[in-house]
Amino acid sequence: MPTTKTVYLSNPTVTIGGVDVTQNTSAASLEIGYDSLESTTFGDTGHRFVSGLQMVNVTLTMFMNYGTGEIEATLFDQVGDGTTTLVISPAGTTESASNPEYTISNAMLASFTPIVTTVSELSQVSVSYVGGTWVRDITSP
Repeated sequence: MPTTKTVYLSNPTVTIGGVDVTQNTSAASLEIGYDSLESTTFGDTGHRFVSGLQMVNVTLTMFMNYGTGEIEATLFDQVGDGTTTLVISPAGTTESASNPEYTISNAMLASFTPIVTTVSELSQVSVSYVGGTWVRDITSP
């Protein structure tokens, strides 16, 4: 018997430091995991590892706009700040097993390019947040 698969239309929600940037975000990528710590001992016939600290990488592509509370101002406020909280869900705001919400705390945006322009094109910026810790939530609010 074939396995049933769930397919969804990508419609993520993204907040940065409490600011909803969903309407300006065109791509989001979240990588989570743990640092690998070697625990190989005498007598082992291969390398052994245990998990260390949590690892987080978030990459967002956003359409730029300028002004109070807009994308440029939001990102500018985050540069170099290692206390940023991001919240990302793949398909809307209601958490469930098929729509997990990830909260990333204490992430840092090391840099960003505030002006990216090409004649006759919408201005977009790509930013990467690193570090911090992550929590996965699948319970409805």
